[in-house]
Amino acid sequence: MGYEGSMANQLLIAMPGMADPNFSTTVTLVCEHNDEGALGIVINRPLELTLAELFEQLELDDADPDTAELPVLLGGPVGPERGFVLHAPVDRYENTLAVSSDIHLTLSRDVIDEMAAGGGPQQTLVALGYAGWEAGQLEHEMLANSWLTVPATTDIVFDMPFNQRWMSAAQTLGIDISQISPDAGHA
Repeated sequence: MGYEGSMANQLLIAMPGMADPNFSTTVTLVCEHNDEGALGIVINRPLELTLAELFEQLELDDADPDTAELPVLLGGPVGPERGFVLHAPVDRYENTLAVSSDIHLTLSRDVIDEMAAGGGPQQTLVALGYAGWEAGQLEHEMLANSWLTVPATTDIVFDMPFNQRWMSAAQTLGIDISQISPDAGHA
């Protein structure tokens, strides 16, 4: 039973006037949205951190060299010490949420352990931290035109270069977001 009006599996595209520096020019995948609030992962803010460094912190030795080179993203300002893995559907992890039939979010360490060993899901995105909204907050921000929304696609979430995601997500709506004035006009 879904939450009526749920924004889960939508990409939030920050409008040019977004005042919060945590979300300026970001694309955020809403992973969960219900009457208690929402949780999302920013998908276009790579940190200067690779999985190799994360594996090292977790004392995972002999990590798969290809996986170790993958970037880690800043998933949002809340809980930056917590890891989140967006990935293609795999149903063997301890704490996984199905965002959609194509995208799952795992919060347990078992997926990271498997990735370090050279296994794990085909498509992954590893983030530290998340974006959180209290009950009604995301709905309020939508009414205030803080975000554009488009349905999430695996292409944008997993494949597209990070620096193209903000513009490309908006282009799926036929919008050149760079042409939108950051100053909202009021008649």
